[in-house]
Amino acid sequence: MTASPTTDPAANVTGVMVTLVTAVFGYSLMQTVVVPTLGLLTRELETTRAWSAWILSAFLLSSAVLTPLLGRLGDLYGKRQVMIGVLVAYAAGMAGAAMAQNIGQLIAARVVQGAALAVVPLSMAILREALPRERLPFAMGLVSGVVGAGAGFGLVVGGLMADHLSWRYLFVLGALLAVVSLLMVTRWVPVSRHTASGGLDLPGAALLAAGLVAVLLALTQGPSWGWTSGWVLGLFALGVLLLGGLMVVERARKDALIDVGELTDPPMLVTHAAALLFGAGSYFFYLTMPLFAQQRPGADGAGFGTSVTVAGLLLLPGMLAIIPAGMAVGRITSVLGPRWPLAGGFLLFTTGAVLIAMAHTARWEHLVFYGIVGAGSGLVMGALPKLIADIVPLTRTGTANGINNISRTVGSVIGSQLAAAVIVSSTSGRAVGVPDSAFTTLFWLSAAAAVIGAAISPFAVRRKAPAAAVSATPQDA
Repeated sequence: MTASPTTDPAANVTGVMVTLVTAVFGYSLMQTVVVPTLGLLTRELETTRAWSAWILSAFLLSSAVLTPLLGRLGDLYGKRQVMIGVLVAYAAGMAGAAMAQNIGQLIAARVVQGAALAVVPLSMAILREALPRERLPFAMGLVSGVVGAGAGFGLVVGGLMADHLSWRYLFVLGALLAVVSLLMVTRWVPVSRHTASGGLDLPGAALLAAGLVAVLLALTQGPSWGWTSGWVLGLFALGVLLLGGLMVVERARKDALIDVGELTDPPMLVTHAAALLFGAGSYFFYLTMPLFAQQRPGADGAGFGTSVTVAGLLLLPGMLAIIPAGMAVGRITSVLGPRWPLAGGFLLFTTGAVLIAMAHTARWEHLVFYGIVGAGSGLVMGALPKLIADIVPLTRTGTANGINNISRTVGSVIGSQLAAAVIVSSTSGRAVGVPDSAFTTLFWLSAAAAVIGAAISPFAVRRKAPAAAVSATPQDA
């Protein structure tokens, strides 16, 4: 018989950490596992590239819309309960995708799967409530590192399955991971002791959802519709109008989904900007390096002509470096101060990006230089939730981390569409292959995003944290 969850948040710290690492790994693995299989899915589902692109776009749009709402629900009604609901929906979405008979059914299943991004901010909120303060930086760094490492493993696993098995096994794996995570959450995650007051801000949620959909739809469809087309410009204008209206509505509400004062607080604003820049810089690599590796070498030497599996393996050292780097955030903070993990992470990211922009024609250069990028990524990913925990009160941890994940998602869409635009413009008039100059440009763009991130990082820390944000652990309750 399964034991009931304890109400003592400090009763089993190890069990909580293992559970959340498992849940986050399952989400992050499946976030990217379909990327290497898009060509295969286009053929087997007898669809077009434009429709198959929605396998990724639908997931990103759904994630951006649902994450802040689910994070707020966790703050209001308990993180454990909402985490269970999210995992149930995720497992159902995975099962639906495994059984999909056409592209429409698969896209619908991916929309349901988008709820799983909420696992990340909910995990950060659970850690902040359940762990002693001295273990919190390590735990947040570990969970954040798993987000990045899992995304890298997803590219490898997706490549292996694309080369040797049916694409349906991708989603069977996702469903199994969701069920295992669900069982672990029901056993090990404690019932929340801290919940926010007020109700669910449905008008704010509707405005946020509509505004994000308009902006992200414009970004995802810009390359195919044309960036100056009436539809794209109209969507951008509608998105700005809706998000502006959101700010007006939220200022007048006591139970606002978006705390405008918190959002515009300089340290918080910089933290969200850093997440956006990191998302953009990371996706330049996610899309560019596998494409480079799989392309047959042309006259300018661009490409290795590898399989999908080997292309994913070239990213593996960088992904493995994310986890120990994220775990080191607490130690670096205690020795050098809270500004250095984020700034140092962006500087390491910049160093790796510059090196690979200057030298990327040998496989060892990809392995070593992307390893440096991975170490920097781990520091950035571990620092962001810790900075948020130092800024917001305990009862808004899920919501604030949800907004931060939205920022990174928007950055990811921007990075992926900029990469697509550079690649399309560089291949115009060419018979085959992407020129080396396009890859070099994208590596430099990634370095530029990281440089800006490093420049703004010191402003993500206020001189003295508010009292409400400091009393964030079980010992202080």
